[in-house]
Amino acid sequence: MIETATLSSGYVIPRVIRGGWQLAGDHGEVDRSRAVDDIARFVDAGLNTVDGADIYTGVESLYGEFNARRRAEGLAPLQVHTKCVPDYDDLPRVDAAYVRRIVTRSLQRLNVERLNLVQFHWWDYAVPGWIEAAQTLHALQREGLIAHLGGTNFDTPHTTAMLDAGVPLVAMQVQYSLLDRRPASLLVPTAGARGVQLLCYGTLAGGFFSERWLGAPEPGPELTNRSLIKYKLVIDDFGGWAAFQQLLQALQAIGRRHGVPISTVATRWVLDQPGVAAAIVGARYADRLGDVLAVFGLKLDAQDHALLAPILGAHPGLSGDTYTAERDKTGRHGRIMKYNLNKT
Repeated sequence: MIETATLSSGYVIPRVIRGGWQLAGDHGEVDRSRAVDDIARFVDAGLNTVDGADIYTGVESLYGEFNARRRAEGLAPLQVHTKCVPDYDDLPRVDAAYVRRIVTRSLQRLNVERLNLVQFHWWDYAVPGWIEAAQTLHALQREGLIAHLGGTNFDTPHTTAMLDAGVPLVAMQVQYSLLDRRPASLLVPTAGARGVQLLCYGTLAGGFFSERWLGAPEPGPELTNRSLIKYKLVIDDFGGWAAFQQLLQALQAIGRRHGVPISTVATRWVLDQPGVAAAIVGARYADRLGDVLAVFGLKLDAQDHALLAPILGAHPGLSGDTYTAERDKTGRHGRIMKYNLNKT
């Protein structure tokens, strides 16, 4: 049975959301017709919510194509979580008209009259205007163009500042996994006290949490997939390839006890963490849908946690608040980012 979560605004979502980043083309060629067809397989299974963004090339329009098909069949559209991500170079010039243009374009691409959830991101806190941009989104919400508001990759103080400014955030999308547990220390208790739940990406570390990588030699410059490049850095921060192999071995042992793959165990661990409403699991197609659905039947027990505890205790991973390391444009994480995708 599909687990659901209810956000503070009363919005109900499945606890697994299909991610759309891998449909943007940077992870390999996408068969658009197959991708649209496979959305129906997720929806038919009860996973009616997808994650996308204004900056994920072609993804909003792909979801819009599916919505048009649903409308023609007299069926309800997808629940789409999109984003508002002003370009880094544009931050000094972002005003109400700029934010409205992004929202209007998303409405047109998605073939809907109201956006289910808009998640706001701001690249550089030192550039003023982010509170005002968030308040503009709230104004568009009051107009009826947006149903619910969230954020993406804000740390604890800046999440609090938006809430204090009257922006009714119901969710914060953050990276959270066995490898990166930064949200737990600061963001979870603070956001939870204000009714903000987490939507978690990076659950499967871009695909590293799979049997494919168990016992595999450490990858190097041959990695070209953007997700794998990104999450290899997270593995390095966790303790390196040897530590990651220890973690994979433990996850495989847990999976064998329960008859599920490594990816299912990794997703279940995230869903069991305090403050987590849903995990975002990226998928170009529906070929691993069964593994995704298996998470709802998995219950991790004391024996499972006993296998993980010494590994996690020895390897705390990235330190600091949520997304702090990634905001350093000169650092290892910041250098691989693409900052001006709305232009393209």
